[in-house]
Amino acid sequence: MTANNEDPQLKDEDILFLAQEDPSYFSIIVDKYNEPFLRMARGITHSLEEAEDIVQETFLKIYNNAHRFKKQEGIQFKSWAYKVLMNTSFTHYQKLKKTKGNVEYLDPVLYEDNPKLAVGTDFVYQKDARAGIEKIIEKMPEHLGQPLRSYYFDDKSYEDIAKGEKISISTLKMRMFRAKRLFKKLSVEEI
Repeated sequence: MTANNEDPQLKDEDILFLAQEDPSYFSIIVDKYNEPFLRMARGITHSLEEAEDIVQETFLKIYNNAHRFKKQEGIQFKSWAYKVLMNTSFTHYQKLKKTKGNVEYLDPVLYEDNPKLAVGTDFVYQKDARAGIEKIIEKMPEHLGQPLRSYYFDDKSYEDIAKGEKISISTLKMRMFRAKRLFKKLSVEEI
């Protein structure tokens, strides 16, 4: 059997496994997830061009890290794939923030009650992604995780976070730098 005569009984996990031997199978995954990934990435970036870059990079990561996906009870390929998408979006956001200054587009995807998210996106996957991000933040020391959570989930400014933590802005910036670096390390371990 080849990717062209796809067996409808094959699960995404099986297709990913087959794609490791025959890369043409990966096109099935791309065809299935390209549009939903684009909708979610565009909801994050509000830019089709940026969303396309994120989705392309996500598919590359999924393909290159296929050997890392392990079928576990309660964890489906779909959840893992969306986690990769969210991690890629977060990394892309960090790069843009460094090169273009303050970029606020990622923040809305982390809010459960944001009505903009319901338009053209799959809310279930967004909640999965949020849960995945929260799970990673929970592994972090409180003094690093809490500012990150406040910034991304509660949409607090650095000034408000520094006041709440009773620290200076420069101390907060250092903590945020360390928190983001640790988040990236922990998220790579999760994949």
